[in-house]
Amino acid sequence: MISSTVVVSRMTGIGGRNGLFHALLPLAPKALGDQEFISNVSLLVIRDAISVADFLSVIHYNAHLDTWDALDYPGSESTQAQVTHATFFWLANNEGFLTNTSIHAGIRCKLLGTVNLEHDASVGFELISTDDIDEIGTMGVVERIRERVGDGPVYLSLDIDVIDPGMAPATGTPEAGGWTTREVKRIIKGLAGLNIVGADLVEVAPAYDHAEVTGIAAADIVAHFLALLTLGQRSSHGKFY
Repeated sequence: MISSTVVVSRMTGIGGRNGLFHALLPLAPKALGDQEFISNVSLLVIRDAISVADFLSVIHYNAHLDTWDALDYPGSESTQAQVTHATFFWLANNEGFLTNTSIHAGIRCKLLGTVNLEHDASVGFELISTDDIDEIGTMGVVERIRERVGDGPVYLSLDIDVIDPGMAPATGTPEAGGWTTREVKRIIKGLAGLNIVGADLVEVAPAYDHAEVTGIAAADIVAHFLALLTLGQRSSHGKFY
């Protein structure tokens, strides 16, 4: 098995030598994977592709923060073990990929205390919890996301566990009480017109997928991502179904 750190290093080297990252610019990079280190690889691609802009916001749909300090995360004593599904946004921030205008949506994970939230904010993320949708609705979530990221380049990252495990059970770290598939899709549709430069969807585990319900949800979400990338910034009122 090859480590996440080696994969990131090799992809960076290949892309940098061959000019691959610049060639991907008009294609808007997209990534699918079962391990979240693919998000860190995607961010490497995006940083090179939009180097003229020099900043990037992330809209991160997930039950978990994924901004844990790799130096403190259990099991990451070695450099090779520091790229994990829980640390990659901390690493991306340390590499200078991110602005302080990123946002989580759908968070409901267990925390060790307020120190986790303070650390998350220091990495540049605002937080919308799963329960917030009960107070502000899907359009309130959309408004908070749009206000946070503004008009700059945006990268979408979605962990399938943002959806309630009753509707998307096939994932490695399920958390009860998530958003419905319909709510997630409606929030994504509300992002039409943003300057979205790439996207990933991760953590689908087919071995746990009864009747392929998780795969169906994931495929629909990817189709929505492609629609957003196709619409681009041509219209803030662009619609798709």
